[in-house]
Amino acid sequence: MSVLLEQPASLVAYRPNKPTAMVVVADPRVRSTVTRHLWALGVRDVIEASSIAEARPRVGNPRDICVADVHLPDGSGLTLLSETRAAGWPNGLALSAADDIGAVRNALAGGVKGYVVTGTRTNLGHPGRPGAAPIGAAAARLHRRPPGAPSHPGGYRELSGREVEVLRLVAEGQSNKAIGVSMGLSALTVKSHLARIARKLGTGDRAGMVAVALRTGIIH
Repeated sequence: MSVLLEQPASLVAYRPNKPTAMVVVADPRVRSTVTRHLWALGVRDVIEASSIAEARPRVGNPRDICVADVHLPDGSGLTLLSETRAAGWPNGLALSAADDIGAVRNALAGGVKGYVVTGTRTNLGHPGRPGAAPIGAAAARLHRRPPGAPSHPGGYRELSGREVEVLRLVAEGQSNKAIGVSMGLSALTVKSHLARIARKLGTGDRAGMVAVALRTGIIH
């Protein structure tokens, strides 16, 4: 699992004594895991739902955060997160089982505070690749960051022009080989550029790099 997208604002709307949340995930195992992570962070009032239809009646009563799977049985979790935001919910966190740059763009445009790739439906608490972080760590960072603080302090301005161009091509969905052809580089050189970009932006996911770059204005 890796955190793909975080807005700079912290969860300032969290009540210090009893933060509240709603978890909307179809898979009961994943839903339970997310709830356990939230409880570990101090959230003591979590309601659960397995679909948009089940969650929608609760939208009118805002909580501190809504965690929703992007792919729900009756529609997109991003739609639900947009509805909760419009209803006054201060924070939204989207989950997905796959790196989907298009979904990351949509989440960013919709004001989602965080986007987490689970990788597998049964691996929420055990990241399987370098740079990954469990959902508990993702939510904790959102919870602890002071208002107005950058999500990844420093590093953004260190990208070279060539690294920015590599990122732009990644955002277009091009493979390492295609990027190499476009830029006159070998696939291995492209891979090296991506490794440096990952270190500077704090995420090893291709979609994660794009999300950070979009949010910070490195690419458009």
